[in-house]
Amino acid sequence: MTIVRMGYVAMSMELKNASPSKTMTFAQFQKTEDREAAIRKLERIALENLENTHRLLKNNLFNEIHFYRFSSKLIPLATHEETSDWDYMRPLKGKLAEIGSFVKEHDMRVDFHPDHFVVLNSPNRDVLINSVKNLKMHYLIVKGMKLDPTHRCVLHIGGNYKDTEKSLERFVENWSDVPSSIQQMIMLENDDTSFTLDDTLYLSEKLGIPLVFDYHHHLAFHRDENWEDKWGRVVDTWTVSPLPIKMHISSPKSEDKFRHHADYVDVDMFFRFLNEIKGSVPQIDCMIEAKQKDKALFTLIEQIKARDDVEMIDGSSFYLR
Repeated sequence: MTIVRMGYVAMSMELKNASPSKTMTFAQFQKTEDREAAIRKLERIALENLENTHRLLKNNLFNEIHFYRFSSKLIPLATHEETSDWDYMRPLKGKLAEIGSFVKEHDMRVDFHPDHFVVLNSPNRDVLINSVKNLKMHYLIVKGMKLDPTHRCVLHIGGNYKDTEKSLERFVENWSDVPSSIQQMIMLENDDTSFTLDDTLYLSEKLGIPLVFDYHHHLAFHRDENWEDKWGRVVDTWTVSPLPIKMHISSPKSEDKFRHHADYVDVDMFFRFLNEIKGSVPQIDCMIEAKQKDKALFTLIEQIKARDDVEMIDGSSFYLR
């Protein structure tokens, strides 16, 4: 039997006043005449985001959710060029260690999905440098939690720049400029507009990077609709990882807005995928990318409980018979 474990992204629809993504724009930062006071305000916002992250993790524990994606907006303006002299990790060390200790104690899986402007195949050198800088921030956060950074960041391949082959090869070229510690942190995901499952497999196999299969993205964008005969190759990309295989699940908002994520997950669509991969892996962690976040997870679980081809383990995990 395959164990299926589900998680959600960053924000809770159930827990009030617990945003982990409060921010301060650079315009607001500039308006504060006392730069030191502005820096202290950034630190207070970051600590509040981390405190809310801890609250979310405690709420996850209560609801038996073991898989969670951190917000990538935990530390506002951390990588802005005008705050390059700010040691943002120093005031956060205690809280980060506390969160990491909680994650380890309760055997939770946590990771990140950096923003779309993190592009490792950019032909623009400055974009590449800033992307690595952003990834370094994610690395420092994970290290600050005293967690193993291996395979904690999901990335898309990047821009297509109207030439798929050249864009893939540029990723390979630029990869050698990415520090090895950050390379180890990366997982790659097929997207819905530029790079198919086949494209992503090419890089994953060539560079030894685990592939996070996004089923919805594949349905929206492919050259070969068949993914089932490539599933074994996807699984093999995870042999380098200490973590179970991971995938993304979401559903189309509508037929004419197929690429957009719906509020909830279509349980039948989810099980069309699961029934194809059943028994091929001992465990699969499924990140729900739905607009209703944890509420979508709870709704999906209630629908799954009514099925006769599963055996529930707890509030977010089940055996696939």
